[in-house]
Amino acid sequence: MHAVPAAVRAAPKAPSVVAKGGYVMNDATGTSYFTKAADTRRSTGSTTKIMTARVVLAQKNLDLDKKVTVQKAYSDYIVSKNASSAHLIVGDKVTVRQLLYGLMLPSGCDAAYALADAYGKGSTRAKRVSSFIGQMNSTAKSLGLKNTHFDSFDGIGNGGNYSTPRDLTKLASSAMKYATFRSVVKTKSTKQKVTTKNGGYRYMSWTNTNGLLSSYSGTIGVKTGSGPEAKYCLVFAATRSGRTVIGAVLASSSEANRTADAKKLMDYGFKR
Repeated sequence: MHAVPAAVRAAPKAPSVVAKGGYVMNDATGTSYFTKAADTRRSTGSTTKIMTARVVLAQKNLDLDKKVTVQKAYSDYIVSKNASSAHLIVGDKVTVRQLLYGLMLPSGCDAAYALADAYGKGSTRAKRVSSFIGQMNSTAKSLGLKNTHFDSFDGIGNGGNYSTPRDLTKLASSAMKYATFRSVVKTKSTKQKVTTKNGGYRYMSWTNTNGLLSSYSGTIGVKTGSGPEAKYCLVFAATRSGRTVIGAVLASSSEANRTADAKKLMDYGFKR
């Protein structure tokens, strides 16, 4: 009997995932561990909001405590699109930091709109939103995301919102370099005190849609997404024994399968 070399014996079998696209890599080195249609463009759903946050966090002289007044346009938008919401209340003054929690935990499209309106340039809301989406696309370009394009600030696109598992993973890796982003996306739930229109205050409670934070040890983020076209998406990251793996699954068939897919890919990444 010849002894099997350790390297041969240790190579784990690549997992099979339900998602149409999947990718996982070593966050520190960028080494790919798993690819499945990793460069095929697909609709991204609310994983788009990773870029929304990334653009905000890269603003020059960013003041996270700057207050933004919630406009009626934001709540009208939620109603018209039947979109996921942070339940922002018109007239309330909410800080940029709080908007980032509202964006990433309950996946608030109203929070996304507020941030786009606050950080886009232009004399009208439409121009500011368009300018913000422009910043999303120029950031994608600067990060070398060749298969990524945005036509919305929240993932409710008009057919021009797409990315790939590899690009979304690279984007998330870049966003995770911001301490604020890291602390937001690893938060399971938060209660935030906001100022009301008449100078009083109320508490907003937000719970993270990312179930991995409770069910997969070492999870540090990142963002769920879903939609009629996007199906079930998840950008995920976890750290164990000082090693971080990060990845994405796009177009899985259910919430349960999206979670199972992500766990399989992280398990595989950690075995590599």
